[in-house]
Amino acid sequence: MNHSTHRKVLISGASIAGPSLAYWLNRYGFEVTVVEKASTIRGGGYSIDIRGTARDVADRMGLLPRLRKAHVGTNKVSFVDVGGKPVGSLSPEALTGSEAGLDLEVRRGDLAEALYEPVRGQVEFMFNDSIATLDDRGDRVEVTFDSGAHRAFDLVIGADGLHSNTRRLVFGPEERFHRYLGHAFAGFTLENDLGLAHEGVIWNTPGRAAVLYAHEPHDPVYGFLVFGQDEPPFDAFRDPGAQRDLVAATFPERAWHIPRLVAAMREADDLFFDIVSQIHMPTWARGRVALVGDAAHATSFLSGQGSSVALVSAYILAGELATHADHADAFAAYERTARSFAEQNQALATSGGTVMVPGTRDMLDARNEALRNPATLAEPEFSAAYTGLILPDYSHVE
Repeated sequence: MNHSTHRKVLISGASIAGPSLAYWLNRYGFEVTVVEKASTIRGGGYSIDIRGTARDVADRMGLLPRLRKAHVGTNKVSFVDVGGKPVGSLSPEALTGSEAGLDLEVRRGDLAEALYEPVRGQVEFMFNDSIATLDDRGDRVEVTFDSGAHRAFDLVIGADGLHSNTRRLVFGPEERFHRYLGHAFAGFTLENDLGLAHEGVIWNTPGRAAVLYAHEPHDPVYGFLVFGQDEPPFDAFRDPGAQRDLVAATFPERAWHIPRLVAAMREADDLFFDIVSQIHMPTWARGRVALVGDAAHATSFLSGQGSSVALVSAYILAGELATHADHADAFAAYERTARSFAEQNQALATSGGTVMVPGTRDMLDARNEALRNPATLAEPEFSAAYTGLILPDYSHVE
């Protein structure tokens, strides 16, 4: 039995978890509004992977044909030493332990647009706006938006990412739930004049990595500069100039393509600077407000599983809300079902980081030695985490 009819839900965030949740809630008969601070769904972007259980969610949404067409298809990942000398290369499957041909690799924006298209015109989207205040009255949530609009909803779901505004308003400052993993990074695009296509190249010294990641030959290359940092560089978050200076000072080498990457980072108009971190919360819901995706359980980009976990958790949250008449029961069931899957994928960040950013000389030497036998690099827990949940069947509530 579907208990959802006419229940009004506000979702904050229109990246991956938000539109996915909107799709399922709309399908189950909820009245859904999505608020997003950007002016539209963001297209393009770097590639993300959809694996294991998340692929099953995409299949149930009917998205596999579209996502297969958008599949980027990285052929190899190569590693070079501090002087730019090749160390070795491997297929993405050799690194992740996945079965070739099953994983989907698409630009983040392509996935967001694929999730948005089925609900366009069926779900209300409030772009160029965000939540200013939340007041949970027990029987409803009164919401004031930055635009000045004021509305009431039965439930509010924060799907607004690692630095969630919804989480801050309801659960308190991010510092309470933030777990720093010891690295910061800068991401940006630059011209592809190196002849790279469908591949990634990673340069390493202990605790640092420079990455070039290419899609099509004539598309821009994605550059990443990742570095170990004992303490989070919070001061740099308030000053883009300080971000650029910090990254440049951390990569002084006149070797390989490091000078070009640093110069491109300084000039980029799409620079994204952040720290490598996760969100760990004792509970994902309070009253009539709940969190989903990175807002609840960010896995960090070193895990490679943020979008996959977001798709799965949004599917489960919607299904439990449709199954239970009481939102508190639904939130509890959602957490019981999804938490272990999220935590298992969070645990991949440390293992994945040792391959991409070995922290010590010994770790780097061991990684390079293992490249001679790539099968030794695939961690068994990777594939186990990807498929660590059998999806519940909520078809009875449609």
